[in-house]
Amino acid sequence: MGDFLIVWQQRVDVLEGLAGTLGLLVVSAIASLVLGALLTPALMSRRAAVARLATLYVDAMRCAPFLLFVYLIYFALPSAGIRMSNWWSGAIALILYNTAYMAELLRGAWRELPASMIESGRAYGFSGFTLLRRIILPPVFTSAMPMIGNQVVQIVKDSAFLTIIAVTELTHQMNGIQATYFIPFAAFITAIALYWAICLVIESMTGLLSKFAEERRA
Repeated sequence: MGDFLIVWQQRVDVLEGLAGTLGLLVVSAIASLVLGALLTPALMSRRAAVARLATLYVDAMRCAPFLLFVYLIYFALPSAGIRMSNWWSGAIALILYNTAYMAELLRGAWRELPASMIESGRAYGFSGFTLLRRIILPPVFTSAMPMIGNQVVQIVKDSAFLTIIAVTELTHQMNGIQATYFIPFAAFITAIALYWAICLVIESMTGLLSKFAEERRA
């Protein structure tokens, strides 16, 4: 218990790391979902060139290890004259990487839509972005909600990799505590418990949103 008491005494650092992780989660989840929704029509485009370019991006992100992508953003971009803070380097890496996954899961949900639904929307005069916003995306988001929740959980786990570029997030702070006081068990068990709590909240919110969307459709 003494080791956990040390962790408690360092709660300011722990809370700072937790806040950093939550900040990364909120920014990355919202941005990657919005960008994924914008990329999905390109994946579904009837123009072969547009669909191929979008698919190339998605495949590149899905096949590249996230850790190497972080290195690319943090170390390679400055050599090209593009400099960002550690936090924003990590956030941009999370956003670009998870946009591909969001777009892919939204595409899967889009493909499951009945063709009659889209045809009915066109018959009522909807087209272009209005058709996408009013007719296509609402049921796509509803159908994909559990998968979106899973991807948001993945963002939480991916954020732990950002300790390698010294982003002030939960893993980085807990690693600092265990290195200073030599209490790896207490430090990392506490980190796991906090990550677990975050994921439980995400799962609960996803369930509530799915239930609300189903009630609205009923």
